[in-house]
Amino acid sequence: MAELEEVYKIIPSIVKLPSGKLWMDYDRDADVLYLGFKKPQHATDSELLENNVLVRYRGKEIVGITIIGVKDFIKEPKIQ
Repeated sequence: MAELEEVYKIIPSIVKLPSGKLWMDYDRDADVLYLGFKKPQHATDSELLENNVLVRYRGKEIVGITIIGVKDFIKEPKIQ
């Protein structure tokens, strides 16, 4: 079960999230990954980073992240 092995790999990262929750949607056609840490997000601000990552804020708290061009991150991580 390859799918389970992939999920097991991300468990340590998920449990470290401040909210302990994660909503995710990947649009394969657009190659965009949407991550939400609050539901509903109700973002009040956003910031586009140089690596095509859009960070959504509610006040100073990160409530969501949009990663554009996910396949590029898989080939070569673009951590900023």
